[in-house]
Amino acid sequence: TAAVLFCVEYLSKTTNLCLCSSGVFADTVTVKSVSVLEGDSVTLHSGVTAITDVEQILWRFGSENTLIAEIDVLAGIVTVPDNVLGGRFRDRLKLDHKTGSLIITNTRTEHTGDYQLQTSSVRKRFTLTVYARLPVPVIISNSSQCSSSSSSSSSSSQQNCSLVCSVVNVGHVTLSWYKGNSLLSSISVSDLSISLSLPLEVEYQEKNSYSCVINNPITNQTTHLNITQLCQRCSDVHIHSCDTVEAVMRLVVTALMGVASAAAAVLLVNDVRSARG
Repeated sequence: TAAVLFCVEYLSKTTNLCLCSSGVFADTVTVKSVSVLEGDSVTLHSGVTAITDVEQILWRFGSENTLIAEIDVLAGIVTVPDNVLGGRFRDRLKLDHKTGSLIITNTRTEHTGDYQLQTSSVRKRFTLTVYARLPVPVIISNSSQCSSSSSSSSSSSQQNCSLVCSVVNVGHVTLSWYKGNSLLSSISVSDLSISLSLPLEVEYQEKNSYSCVINNPITNQTTHLNITQLCQRCSDVHIHSCDTVEAVMRLVVTALMGVASAAAAVLLVNDVRSARG
C-alpha cells in the first residue's frame, strides 16, 4: 500500500490556502510463479507490448530489491551490471529490446527468488524456483549374506527379498516405490543436499513390476527393479557357485590334458629322432 497526499489550493485575493488530506490506496501487484530446470533458460515476460509506451523498465531481485537490469527508453540505454550480488547473474541476463522481458540463461538454484518488474505503468512480481537436475535412483539388495547355517533356517525373512532405493545430494523431491502404477510408499524432503533411502520387501518368486521414482514438480527419474538379478535365495547362490566351480574344474582338466598331449608329442618326436640316430 502507499500513502498519497492530496493538496487543494484555495486562492483568494489575500491568502493562498492549501488543504491537505492523506489517504491509503491499494497497490495491486500481479504475482506469477515460474519453475525451471537447472541449466535451462527462462523468460519473465514484462507484458509490455511496445517498449516505446514506457520511459523506463527496471528489474529487481530479492528482498533487498537489488537492481539487476534496466532499460532507459528515452536515452536508448540498456544496463545489465555483472557485479551485483557477487556476480550471481554474470553473463546470464538478457533484456528483450522490444518488450523489456527479462531472460535468464543457464539457470542455477541460486537464482531462485523473487523478481520485480517496474515501469511507469506496470508492476509485476515473479517467484522463480530453479530445480536441480535429478539423479537416477539406485536399487540394491539389503538381504543378509548367505552362510552355511542360513540355508538350514526356515525363518520368514528368507521368503522375502529386502531392497533399498537410494538417492544422494537432492532437495525438494519425493522418493517413491511403485507396484505397477500403484503407489506403495514415499518420502519427501524440502532440504537441500540430503540423501534419501526407501526400503521395500518383495517375495523371491514375485512376478509383479516394481519401480523406484524420484520426482520434483517439473521432472522425474525412474529405475525399474530387476528381481531376478537382485533377489536370489541362498540355495540359488550355492547352486550357481557349484556350477561355477564345476565349470572351472572342467577348464583346468581340459588344460591339463592339453599340456599332457603336448608333452607326449614331444617325447614321441624325441624317441623317433633317437631311433634314427
